Amino acid sequence: MKTTGTVQNDKTLEKYGLKNVTVNWNLPPEELQKITVDKGMGKETANGTLAINTGKFTGRSPQDRFLVKDDYTADKVWWGKTNKGISPENFDKLEKEVVKYLSGKEIYARDGYVCADQEFRTNIRTVTELPWSNLFVYNMFLRPSEKELENFKEDWLILCAPGYECPDPKSFGIRQGNFSILNFTKKIALVGGSAYAGEMKKGIFSALNMILPTEHSVLPMHCSANVGKKGDTAIFFGLSGTGKTTLSADPDRKLIGDDEHGWTADNTIFNFEGGCYAKVIDLTEEKEPDIFRAIKPGAMLENITFKENGEPNYKDSSITQNTRVSYPIYHIDNIQETLYANNPKNIFFLTCDAFGVLPPVSKLTPGQAAYHFISGYTAKVAGTEAGITEPVPSFSACFGEPFMPLHPTVYGEMLSKKMQEAGVNVWLINTGWSAGPYGVGSRIKLKYTRAMITAILNGDLDDVDYDQNFIFGLHMPKYCPGVPSELLDPMNTWLQKGAYVGKAIQLAHSFHLNFEKFAAQASTQIIEGGPLIDEHHHLHEHF
Repeated sequence: MKTTGTVQNDKTLEKYGLKNVTVNWNLPPEELQKITVDKGMGKETANGTLAINTGKFTGRSPQDRFLVKDDYTADKVWWGKTNKGISPENFDKLEKEVVKYLSGKEIYARDGYVCADQEFRTNIRTVTELPWSNLFVYNMFLRPSEKELENFKEDWLILCAPGYECPDPKSFGIRQGNFSILNFTKKIALVGGSAYAGEMKKGIFSALNMILPTEHSVLPMHCSANVGKKGDTAIFFGLSGTGKTTLSADPDRKLIGDDEHGWTADNTIFNFEGGCYAKVIDLTEEKEPDIFRAIKPGAMLENITFKENGEPNYKDSSITQNTRVSYPIYHIDNIQETLYANNPKNIFFLTCDAFGVLPPVSKLTPGQAAYHFISGYTAKVAGTEAGITEPVPSFSACFGEPFMPLHPTVYGEMLSKKMQEAGVNVWLINTGWSAGPYGVGSRIKLKYTRAMITAILNGDLDDVDYDQNFIFGLHMPKYCPGVPSELLDPMNTWLQKGAYVGKAIQLAHSFHLNFEKFAAQASTQIIEGGPLIDEHHHLHEHF
């Protein structure tokens, strides 16, 4: 077995069954980039950033994600469409196939870890078929020091073989040739048939979403977080396109991380990762200066096309809408070096409501906070087909359903309890439409949303008067510095009040329908946190 790069004697991949492999251990990013370009697997942009193409898969494949169903998981996991089971026997057969496939090849190994809080540190050894998959892991996981690498013992192993496709999926208990599987007993994440690097990142996130709450009383969160000069921490939840990355980038506050965090029993908020994985579709320096400037040598772009001058063409979605960049967090200037902080004071749920009926800012009670957290609402603007302008409601439990192995109410109850114990304020921020739905109204200006968040962080909304929205039950401030007051109650912005009520009832109904699948396991307090209205009665008195 040959090795290059940093290597210690005890490091052997033979214990995993890998035979006659040439291993490149812990290569620095520059070297991985050079190998990728030399092998014709990537190109460099005008400023020397690596750009690769992930091939057939340009995003995760949620239908091909499985958890091994065994003694550890059988009674804990919320089995269903999101969490599909596979037998330990089928996992073992697939693992053997992947190991056989990787044997005899030149491969890339890396030791890293996740969880910036040392108490929860989880060591990850990753073995990848492709050099750039290894660069992705360097960027995204936390990077041990030379000294820490000497006696490195992994807690989890990732085996990533994009070139292996299962020839007979049915006999292995999977759907098609590609798969992403977590085995909690063996502590292995197995990825085959897909080169989309996000499968490795989200695989480990899913593992932490299982282990941290059940074994360590830590709430795992799909969120960004930052900390102010006075040490107050803010957390931002939100699905794709709601402004999570944009709004947590604040010149007056230090970034803790942009995507995955834990909240400990001692009220520490810590980043799981050591990097950022940002969307770059339509990226400009004006809109997202931090991300734009982080795209420099060491970063890795996925599925972009080039302009003639060798610069990335961020407008082009011809390969995928999901064009991305990964970079180590130190590419951002204003970061919290430790990647953790204490004292969470404010939590923001960001939603892009394309129906234009939710208030731009509202303060939530603990019951409402748990309800909206479990709902995880945003609205997608409908597809690009001509004539389809009606928004589509989209619900993803805990703002991260694809990665949550436990029942959503487990996370919801934990959040509620932590909020109350820590005295945290929770706010629902609508970064979507006002004065009518998509196609009629207009998107709320980013500068107003920033003003609302700044006002909250400065404590300016602690002592103002609030009105209650009669359909959603949400408490809306009557005044907010830097924001026109008439925007604060969405009904005021609609020309026809009746049209507002109709549209709001339609959305309230979607919330109720979506929540039915959780209701059996939710407390009364949480159920009462939903919209006040689901029938067409008692409305005339508002006019």
